[in-house]
Amino acid sequence: MLKEKLEEINKKFLEIEQKLGDSNIIADQQQYKAVSKEHSYLEPIVEKSKQYLKVLKDITELDELKQSDDKEMREMAFAEYDDTVAKKETLENEIRLLLIPPDPHEDRDIIVEIRAGTGGEEAALFAGDLFRAYTRFTERNGWKYEIIDSNPTGLGGYKEVVFSVSGNKVWKYFKFERGTHRVQRVPETEASGRVHTSAITVAVLPEAEEVDVEIKPEDLRIDTYRASGAGGQHVNKTDSAIRITYLPTGLVVSCQDERSQIKNKAKAMKVLRAKLYEEKMLEQEKQLSSDRKQQIGSGDRSEKIRTYNFPQNRITDHRIGFSVYNITEVMDGDLTELIEKLISCENEEKLQKANI
Repeated sequence: MLKEKLEEINKKFLEIEQKLGDSNIIADQQQYKAVSKEHSYLEPIVEKSKQYLKVLKDITELDELKQSDDKEMREMAFAEYDDTVAKKETLENEIRLLLIPPDPHEDRDIIVEIRAGTGGEEAALFAGDLFRAYTRFTERNGWKYEIIDSNPTGLGGYKEVVFSVSGNKVWKYFKFERGTHRVQRVPETEASGRVHTSAITVAVLPEAEEVDVEIKPEDLRIDTYRASGAGGQHVNKTDSAIRITYLPTGLVVSCQDERSQIKNKAKAMKVLRAKLYEEKMLEQEKQLSSDRKQQIGSGDRSEKIRTYNFPQNRITDHRIGFSVYNITEVMDGDLTELIEKLISCENEEKLQKANI
């Protein structure tokens, strides 16, 4: 029963509030952070539970008043009963959503990698288009982005572009973009007007803290080289670009966007930590969940998640079979409808799985 579950949560919440005042926990930064995070998760549930328990009490009282000998009291009870029951059902739905366990990466900033796949220059152009869509989406939400590394093409596309996004709940909205994005349109370079199909891949990594992954200095090879591409004359005259190789696995990350070698190294290390953290998380998920492939936003970059059909003005998300017909607006950064639908479907999945 939901009522009993909420009573348990209220009891647990009081215990956590006591812990937050415990000097031993306050002194342990990591433990204090974990307790604070749980407090933040439970607090809105407790607030809603107070409203819900009051509504349950109101319904009980109205049921009694419906049997009253007083005609006015009976009429008042019948008049208020349906609205009160409707309020109860609304609160139940809101509480069930709040009870969904928070994503462990929910409060983290992210790193996004876009890479051109099949389709040559057209794929690179679409990588550039999607990068602009993401950055405009970022700006619409008041978040900040910063380019870490890029490999632009002569026609305005990108063979590869890596950037970070920081802000409130950026992971929640960007995590669904992981996978293969397919585009169907007539390229600007196509004289015959024939529709081409190209593809790009997107990876979204939660940023990792130093405590999340251990990186030993002896496991790194750090090379400097002269930056290429956009950045002005100064960039091309100094060995400011950084390439870091993680020797145990051969993983390579690079950054050339900053003029400062120190800043490039810091950005490259941020990407390396995120990649190693992702590998660690994927390994844990494989061990814990055999149905990961069935989950929305599984993160498999080989999975075709979305098709952008320009001639039909249609974008279809294949994971949920949902289409929108506003391709110009989406490519201008209006991704809200698509992503909110994915969030809603994921919540339904989680509710069913948790039997909430």
